[in-house]
This record gives sequence, structure tokens and C-alpha cells, in this order.
Amino acid sequence: MKVIMLADVKNVGKKGQTIEVSDGYANNFLLPRRLAVKESKKSVEILEKQQEDARIAYENDKNEAIKLAERLKGITLEFTLKSNKNKLFGSISFKQVEEALKERENIIIDKRKILTKGPIDNLGITVLDIELFKGVKGQIKVHVSEEK
Repeated sequence: MKVIMLADVKNVGKKGQTIEVSDGYANNFLLPRRLAVKESKKSVEILEKQQEDARIAYENDKNEAIKLAERLKGITLEFTLKSNKNKLFGSISFKQVEEALKERENIIIDKRKILTKGPIDNLGITVLDIELFKGVKGQIKVHVSEEK
């Protein structure tokens, strides 16, 4: 029996795939658990429509990420830390960067999307790389100065 997979099943098939399985396996396992549906003209049309909708949503999300990357280029976040000549007391965490972006620029970015390693613990400008979407990266500048 030919079925269209509705979910990934190990060693059987992936979501959206049309596969051939035995009638018993389809009737007793896949269909009752809603892991697959029988292949028909209507189910193939629905699958194609879902795939087209997913592709359009993917393109829209990617375009929004590209626009956000352009917007991030012009942003410099300012932070101050206490220091003693050459030594800083503390550091700027990515959580603080995330909160500053949300408060000052109304941009919501998850701190786990920041690709730069470790907290910011030096004076001056640090450039943080942020993965906004698969294959779309943005950069933001963080300026750390001495507290007076």
C-alpha cells in the first residue's frame, strides 16, 4: 500500500515522503497512530499545497532575517563597567545584550543565536556575530567604556 508520511518514522520514512509499505503495517500501525495517510489524488494535492505553503513561509522568514541583518548593522549598544586602570570588574553577558536590544531597539533576538564565544570582558568595541536564520548572519557592535 502506498502511504504519505505525516511524521518521521525511524527506518520507514520521513514526513512528506510517499512510500510503499505492507498493507498490515499501514492498517495496524501507521494509519491508526496518524503517522501516515493513504495515497490518493486528494491527499497528494493537500501534500503539495502544504509543501508550497512551507516554502513560501521559509522565503518570508528568510527575507525578514535579511532585513533585520541590515538594521543591526547600524546599531551600537553602549555599556559601562567599573575598572581599575587595566582590569575590568565584571563583564557584559549575552543576556544583557539581548535585554538591551529588546529595550532600546525593540528587537527580539535569542541570546543562544549569538555565535561569538564567551562574555565581553574588554574595553572598546566588540563585534558580535548573530545567526538570524539558516545562512543569514548579522553583526552588532557593543561598546564597553569605563564607568566614571
